[in-house]
Amino acid sequence: MIEQIFIGRRKTSVARVILRTGNGKVTVNGKEFDRAFPQPVSQDDILNPLKVTDNLGKYDIAVNVKGGGTTGQAQAVRLGIARALITINPEYRPKLKSEGFLTRDPRMVERKKYGQPKARKRFQFSKR
Repeated sequence: MIEQIFIGRRKTSVARVILRTGNGKVTVNGKEFDRAFPQPVSQDDILNPLKVTDNLGKYDIAVNVKGGGTTGQAQAVRLGIARALITINPEYRPKLKSEGFLTRDPRMVERKKYGQPKARKRFQFSKR
């Protein structure tokens, strides 16, 4: 298999994912998978595309992720893995699509506006 980098994004997190045939070892930023994402929810989130397509333990995954928090990073990795699986076998697309793993979540933090303390909050209005 030719090495190819797949990108997943969520909020401000960007994940670069490389899939290689192997025995299921996942490394994130050079660390073990369990140390990079200690929360079981994040671990399940990342491995879900592999579970849905019955590929758990068939590929070694190398991930480089930066920006955002752990939840955003985990979901960015999930999108990158799902995109990589589709290039390996296009028949996985309907399964992954129905689970929502191919949708790039567009929700981002709204920027703060001038003359306001936050994005939508206003300073107290005084008529007099």
